[in-house]
Amino acid sequence: MQELDAPVRDKVNSWLNGSYDADVKQQIQKMLDDQAFTELTDSFYRDLEFGTGGLRGTMGPGSNRINKYTIGSATQGLANYLKKKYPGEKISVAIAHDSRNNSDVFANITAEVFSANDIHVYFFKALRPTPELSFAVRHFGCKSGVMLTASHNPKEYNGYKAYGADGGQFVFPEDQAVMDEVAAIKSVDEIKFDRVDANIELIGEEIDRLYLDGITKLSISKDAIARQKDLKIVYSPIHGTGITLVPKALEMFGFENVILVNEQTTPDGNFPTVVYPNPEEKEALTLALKKAAEVDADLVLATDPDADRVGIAVKNSDGEFILLNGNQTGSMLINYLLSAWEDAGKLDGKQYIVKTIVTSNLIEAIARAKNVKYFNTLTGFKYIGELMTQLQGKETFIGGGEESYGYLVGELVRDKDAVVSSAFIAEMTAYYKDKGSSLFEALLDTYVQYGFYKEKLISITKKGKTGAEDIKALMEKFRSNPPATLGGSKVVSLKDYEKGTETDLAANQTSKLDFPKSDVLQFITEDGSIISARPSGTEPKIKFYCSVNGKLNNKDEYKATDNALEAKIDKIIQDLGV
Repeated sequence: MQELDAPVRDKVNSWLNGSYDADVKQQIQKMLDDQAFTELTDSFYRDLEFGTGGLRGTMGPGSNRINKYTIGSATQGLANYLKKKYPGEKISVAIAHDSRNNSDVFANITAEVFSANDIHVYFFKALRPTPELSFAVRHFGCKSGVMLTASHNPKEYNGYKAYGADGGQFVFPEDQAVMDEVAAIKSVDEIKFDRVDANIELIGEEIDRLYLDGITKLSISKDAIARQKDLKIVYSPIHGTGITLVPKALEMFGFENVILVNEQTTPDGNFPTVVYPNPEEKEALTLALKKAAEVDADLVLATDPDADRVGIAVKNSDGEFILLNGNQTGSMLINYLLSAWEDAGKLDGKQYIVKTIVTSNLIEAIARAKNVKYFNTLTGFKYIGELMTQLQGKETFIGGGEESYGYLVGELVRDKDAVVSSAFIAEMTAYYKDKGSSLFEALLDTYVQYGFYKEKLISITKKGKTGAEDIKALMEKFRSNPPATLGGSKVVSLKDYEKGTETDLAANQTSKLDFPKSDVLQFITEDGSIISARPSGTEPKIKFYCSVNGKLNNKDEYKATDNALEAKIDKIIQDLGV
């Protein structure tokens, strides 16, 4: 082991000599025999961090990998937290899993550890979407919930999302308290793996019915759907959990012409027809777009493996299918919801919508124009869920979303929800078609009315220990030496969410930001562009969110204005030097 740093060598030895399964020890020994020192270092140089949303990482042996023991440790720590928080109470949790390889295995391990800690488990007997897990936590009055998923990550990944009693992911200070309990587990011998069958209760179709009934009651434009029930909708679950509920939700809303992408309907953790099961990527929608062209569809929907995010494609003015990005879809969805509520005479000043700080300000412009209260939160849907819980019973949440293709309509759950979003995106398409328009034409009308906002996300991947150090150094560079100009416009303000400050760079005056701390920097330019830098909390990436805007005088100027804004974003990226 001469090629390994001493701390890594010690951690490897602790696994080889500890109470771990023989097959795990054999895998570690093989890496040693093969002198796979880089892989060993990445597998053991740290303990996989239980972050504010739980765990996510590649599967395999080691303290920095997703496996039986890191999942067990997370669950034991969460169980310890729950027993301290609710002393003397009968505690229950809900558990679900997606279609990923080993998600069912990890879900069972999670159930075993909770049950061994005398915690009652409501266990989905087959794969289900993440939002239904949130719904189940709320329905059963659970104190917590766990979803086994790595969302849209490649097939080598898996993960563990932890939820609080409101059905949302833990937020401060609870998240820190859970993290502390997980970090306090110092030995595998502290984890209780002995299953207690009496503490595990299987659930399934009866929760589906309650959840789908609740979604269906939210529908606003039933008459338009009745007239447009033959709307051609192509849907792909991309080998994930969406197949369990999305087609049924569309049917219950009244849509009778849903065409499935058969090659992608079977749940499969190898995701055999795509490179990356991410509905943000055009490649992942290749088969859906092919099917849409064959049937001349009105709408394409594709959900990620745990069905909390949805990507869409629509026909443009030339009859070509184009993908809408998360900002466009989110803006259109909010605009539709507020317009439909307005048409129905339901807006009375007690409603609100929510977006994150890196999501399009077009949503703000729409809300302001309609006199509807809006909120900005930090990136991460848990902050939207937290706000919903704070305002529950006082004001009505209409909808919300984030640029990463996650949206929510109504108050049934506390996480992004591709099931309800798919149903409402279809309803929105029917609403505009009933008015003789299309979703794309409605988008252009929105730009003309409220301003043309264009966004682009740049992700830079830096893996392993050195990658994490590079990302940290890059953030420090931007923090200590912000760019003077971006895209030909002077940077006039710097928002540092880690320090909790906003600095007027011209006046050199600093004020406080009313947000929790988060490692995010925002540069605001003189012409209203917003550029955000943020290390991902779930992937080895640093992300740059570029948002520019301009005036669209009429729909005929769309392409020219779009090209001008695109060129501006390219100049901003060039100026960032990334």
